Order: sequence, then structure tokens, then C-alpha cells
Amino acid sequence: MTPADSPSSTSAPVPSLGERPSDSLLDRLQGQRQRPPRIRDRHITLAHGSGGRAMRDLIADVFVGAFDNPLLAPLADQAQLDLGALAAQGDRLAITTDTFVVDPIEFPGGDIGCLAVYGTVNDLAVGGAIPRYLSCGVILEEGLPVETLRRIVRSMALAAQRAGVAIVTGDTKVVPRGSADKIFINTTGVGAIAPQYRLGSDQIRPGDAVLVSGPIGDHGAAILVARGELGLETDIVSDCQPLHELTAAILAACPHTRALRDATRGGVATVLNEFAIDAGVAIRLEEAALPVRPAVAGLCEILGFDPLYLANEGTLVAVVPSGDAAAVLAAMATCPAGAGARQIGTVSETPVGLVTVRTGFGTERILDLLTGDQLPRIC
Repeated sequence: MTPADSPSSTSAPVPSLGERPSDSLLDRLQGQRQRPPRIRDRHITLAHGSGGRAMRDLIADVFVGAFDNPLLAPLADQAQLDLGALAAQGDRLAITTDTFVVDPIEFPGGDIGCLAVYGTVNDLAVGGAIPRYLSCGVILEEGLPVETLRRIVRSMALAAQRAGVAIVTGDTKVVPRGSADKIFINTTGVGAIAPQYRLGSDQIRPGDAVLVSGPIGDHGAAILVARGELGLETDIVSDCQPLHELTAAILAACPHTRALRDATRGGVATVLNEFAIDAGVAIRLEEAALPVRPAVAGLCEILGFDPLYLANEGTLVAVVPSGDAAAVLAAMATCPAGAGARQIGTVSETPVGLVTVRTGFGTERILDLLTGDQLPRIC
């Protein structure tokens, strides 16, 4: 894809992504034909990345129909964003990028498409930003079924609509069979941060409360089962979801929230270790307070995994002043993504840089940084 955004756009609301693309936009890709072409190939070929008619037809048929919006319409080589609209929402520009290589590309509760949207939206949201725009870079392996690609792109469009962002520019590449694993997606996100929010591990203080927005380990466990290598059948689904509404509720209840982080690769344990090291504090967790679904706990017990290290794709960790913890938990509970929120620990002065867990036996164990890969290819 090589679309971009309108330099004259001044509308603050993000355009809807669920409507049929305009005839003018499709015509531009189709050489003035009145209807989008249906590509006849059942699988992606190298011709679809050649820059010729096959590539134009693929973009028009699969991508434009799903992603079309006024900012995308010029179909130039860059997106020209309205700085006035962004400045009206904050005094700082937030930008983040992530690449998604999950295996399998479709799994219970989601797929690589919605994962690519939510993962980047959530990275913006936990910084206090209002997510606004995404770019989308796609690497396709020769032989990928076109219908699979359609499902993933439709999933991305629906996820973007749900998260209130527009996909405004992108790129498509095709590599020979065996040079990739079906499909890789890179998304870059842009948003704005309001001046009253200053989030970061450097804000964390002893005495603060550590909260989590819901059950942990669901995504990592769902991916493990979906690979089919264990021969297990469970009802575990990924927690893949957007967190922008949840972060907005947290910040409204507590504008001086210390830090937020979505617990993706490395799970909650990695986030808390990074907080403790960067802030020069200790974090103590209560094992009894950790929200872990019975199916996830059972899977971890069988395989020797610790759910605190399993990836999440719709769960965040929040550190707030202890006096605001109850109000923040109440606000989180009003959002679907925060329905299972609870306090799991507190921040203390020492031992600096360590995270510990108080077990059901009254002992403490150290929750160190993960060494090696507990579960590869989870996002």
C-alpha cells in the first residue's frame, strides 16, 4: 500500500472505517473502472508485490475496501496529518511502532490483524496518549491464501474502528515462499498526550499501590494451545482488546497516576521488574491477589509455567498513589477491559530493584527477569 492522508483535513473525529470506499478512491486504483476488481488468484504470488497491475488489484480489492477513510484517500506516498487537530488534544506527540509475527496467525480470541492494531493502540494509550492514526506495513509470503489475507485485513479494519483510529498509510511487500511465515505486520501509531499527564516509572514512589486490569496469562496460554502441539482442548481465549477507554477512565479518576504499562511479552513479571529497576524501588506482590483463570492456572501447572511471565494483549499494570487505589479500581470496573481489576501489591523502598511474591505459605519468592523464552512467537 502507498496511501496517505489529506493535507487540508481539519476534522478532529477519526473517520469511520466500516463504510464502503468511495468510487473516486477505488477508481484511482482501478484505472476508472466502476467496481473494485476481485483478484482471481487464490494464493499470494510474487506478482502481487511487483508494483504492477496484480499489486494494484490486490490493494484495491483487499486493503482499500477495508481501510478507506478521508485521510487515506489521496493514496500518495506519505500521510500528511493535521497538526492542529493533534495539538487540540495534547501538547506532546506520541509515536510508537511494533512488528507482529505471531504463530499461529489466527487463534482463539483474535488474529495477527487485530493484534497489530490493538498492540500499537495500547502502547500509545498506556503513555496517556489519545490514539489517532496508524500506518500498516505488511510482508506476505508467497502462497498465503488470499481468503486468509481478507479475513486478517477485515479484522484490522474492525479493530481500528473499535479503537477509534484511522489507518492512513502503509506498504505491502511479497517475499518468496519460505522467506517468511505467512504474514508479518508492522504498525506505527501516532497520538497526542494532554499536558496534565506525566506517566513513567520515574514517577513511582514507595507506598504506591500496584493494580492489574484483569486476569493474566490468557494470551500466552491461548497461543500455546492453538499450536496444537500438546493435544489439549481448553476454552482459553486471548485477551486481545484495546485499552484506550480503560486508560482514559484511570486517568480521569486519578490524573496523577504514576505509571501504566500493557503486559505483553514477558508478562506482568517483566513490567514490574522494569518498574522496580528504573524507579529504584521494591515491589511486593500477594500471590493470593493475582487474578489467574483456573484453566490458565491448570495449564501452567501441567507445563511448569508461571502465569506472571505469560504474555497478555489486553491487560495492563497500573501504579497509583495508595490513597487513590479504590477510586481507580472503581473506575476500571466500569470498562469491559477492567472488569476484573484488582490490587496485587505495593511499592516499598527496599530491597531496591527487586520484585517479590508473598506465597500462600507465608514465604516470599523473588520474581526475577525472565531468562530465555518461556513461550516464543506470541505477538
